[in-house]
Amino acid sequence: MLHPLIRTLVKVAIASLVVGTILAHFGITIDQLMQQFGLTYERVEDWARRGVAWALPNVLLGSLVIVPVWFLAYLFRPPGRSSSD
Repeated sequence: MLHPLIRTLVKVAIASLVVGTILAHFGITIDQLMQQFGLTYERVEDWARRGVAWALPNVLLGSLVIVPVWFLAYLFRPPGRSSSD
């Protein structure tokens, strides 16, 4: 399951590198793009902090239910089944 995820992340990273190189060739910078969209680094950082502040408590709360349920399902699965099934 992890292999396709890593492969997808590598593809996205390579595509981002190619597009970034093309944009840099034409003189387009991140500062220009952010200015066109009316963004500042402080605003983006604030959104990221607020997003993490919202998501982290919800992830922790959900994991209090999901992890024990997963553990019980793992303990009581039929014998002989591999984890890749």
